[in-house]
Amino acid sequence: MKKSIYTSYDELPLLLNAKQLADLLGVSDSSVYELIQGDGFPSLRIGKRIVIPKEELREWITARTKEVQ
Repeated sequence: MKKSIYTSYDELPLLLNAKQLADLLGVSDSSVYELIQGDGFPSLRIGKRIVIPKEELREWITARTKEVQ
């Protein structure tokens, strides 16, 4: 797995592109595009680009994270 160039949340750009998100999550580009196509995933289209706002991504992850008991 490729290691992310980011070492903290604060270093992330305001808007992530699909490749950056794939590297960050350690998943394939195609997995990211599947996420983007899903209902409720925080992405937006700017022209032909698809970007993911980092704040909304964090909220999306938090809302779907289950506590381990």
